[in-house]
Amino acid sequence: MEVTLRKARTIIRKTLEKGREMELKPLSIVVLDAGGHVIAFEREDGAAPGRFAIAHGKAYGSIMLGMAGSAQMQRAEAQAYFMAAVNGVYGGQVVPVPGGILLRDRKGVIIGAVGVTGDTSDNDATAGLTGIEAAGLTGET
Repeated sequence: MEVTLRKARTIIRKTLEKGREMELKPLSIVVLDAGGHVIAFEREDGAAPGRFAIAHGKAYGSIMLGMAGSAQMQRAEAQAYFMAAVNGVYGGQVVPVPGGILLRDRKGVIIGAVGVTGDTSDNDATAGLTGIEAAGLTGET
């Protein structure tokens, strides 16, 4: 199974809908494939222009480490030197906080990741998970 453009667009649309329902600040959402390549990205009106890099960093770290954003944050808190080294390896592209959501198929294989940014990291993750579930996929926050 792979993340299609249609599914990526559904994830983004439903994440934005959930963000409006929760009255979140303007969101930016990126969907990556299993190799860390961008499938789709949207930045809501009013979102800061630098949000792409943050959304991408959340999703990219999830893919490259095989760990969702929450697990990355725990690792960063427990072993800051490890996450600093990881960020060196990946050119500073990893943002180890909630809002980086792994996508898994029915067998548990990682098929992509979603990065959501704009509000608190926990709210970002909640909205993203709603979008992922609406697309019929499984997310790990």
